[in-house]
Amino acid sequence: MPYVNIKITKEGGPDGNGPTTDEKAEVIAGVTELLSRVLNKKPSTTFVVIDEVALEDWGIGGMPVIQYRQQVS
Repeated sequence: MPYVNIKITKEGGPDGNGPTTDEKAEVIAGVTELLSRVLNKKPSTTFVVIDEVALEDWGIGGMPVIQYRQQVS
């Protein structure tokens, strides 16, 4: 019974509003298919959870993601 947790920042996606419901459904279907094909896991018992995290709650390299992005740009 696989459990996959995907975390993304809320502002992700091409328009800055995060992924659409259809995009999330495609990710869920794709991850489920991958686990079925590669690891022979049953889709009916595969759980995929997508968490959208606010930028201020995400850190990289010891700093908030906004600050990190400014340094690497």
